[in-house]
Amino acid sequence: MKLADVIAVLESAYPPKTAEKWDAVGLVCGDPQEEVSRVLVCVDPTSSTVDEAVERGAQLVLAHHPLLLKGVNGVPADDPKGALVHKLIRNGAALYCAHTNADAALPGVSDALAKAIGLTVTGPLDAAPHAAMDVLTTYAPASDSEQVLKALTEAGASAVGELTGHEETRIEVVVPRARRNAVISALRNAHEELAFTLHETVDLPGATGSGRIGELAEPEPLRAFAQRVADALPVTVQGVRAAGDPERLIKRVAVCGGAGDSFLSTVKRAGVDAYVTADLRHHPASEHIESGGPALVDVAHWASEWPWCEQAAEILREAFGGRVDVLVSTRRTDPWTVGVTSTAAGGHA
Repeated sequence: MKLADVIAVLESAYPPKTAEKWDAVGLVCGDPQEEVSRVLVCVDPTSSTVDEAVERGAQLVLAHHPLLLKGVNGVPADDPKGALVHKLIRNGAALYCAHTNADAALPGVSDALAKAIGLTVTGPLDAAPHAAMDVLTTYAPASDSEQVLKALTEAGASAVGELTGHEETRIEVVVPRARRNAVISALRNAHEELAFTLHETVDLPGATGSGRIGELAEPEPLRAFAQRVADALPVTVQGVRAAGDPERLIKRVAVCGGAGDSFLSTVKRAGVDAYVTADLRHHPASEHIESGGPALVDVAHWASEWPWCEQAAEILREAFGGRVDVLVSTRRTDPWTVGVTSTAAGGHA
């Protein structure tokens, strides 16, 4: 199987166009025409996971986090990130990153997190809008209707129903708003005397977006729910911490893999009992709880995104069957290595 074939599957599952503008996703290094028989999926492209890929004979590392998020002028071998690129190339391995496009996908990173902790997903936390659309209606002489419709569809419109009428034919098409001018120009070029009406449709929220909302089969106290989350995710130095009344009943839950405190205000409007995410800071969390917001469950960033690895691996396994061996990294790339608690009598406030 060629690398290009694997990339095609990944970009169908995690379209690059859905990545945030600031993101750096896609192929970092590697020849699309090279053969791939083994893939290693990981959260972070680090020296540890690159070493693992080489040791396990992978020709492709699929990582969630970008290696080169900030612009660089080069990748010299004496630079830590450059060294990874050189090691990958020397060992015949490619690197592909799916970051915010994997966050926004359906299923995506937050779906994997929700599944891991036993939630039935009901929708996105922060829904992305459907692509803006218009509806264009015109009437053409029956003899010209096929020509007019062909011109409109070639310009990017989609027909609604079948052509109707005898002497005059009613033509109605749905037009992506980004193609509005092109479609109108195509209509005028196809038949310069045609009048038309154009209506903008309401911009409704879509099925994809950031984070997910889901429900437990049965409500349970926050204390038990936090333990559920801890049991579902890999062990980290940070562990799992929760904010809110330990006895508060939890059933409807919002989740966001990765750093999620930017969605705290969205969570408060979502009608959920708890929010599971990573990298929550003191002041936003404190203000959220003080204002009566849902309970918070904070986990390590790496741990919150780790379930995605199996999701991505399964997508590739289903696409290629036994033709490509897909492995999930066993390396822990959470940067925190030591956690301590005070041994002083009584501790300190």
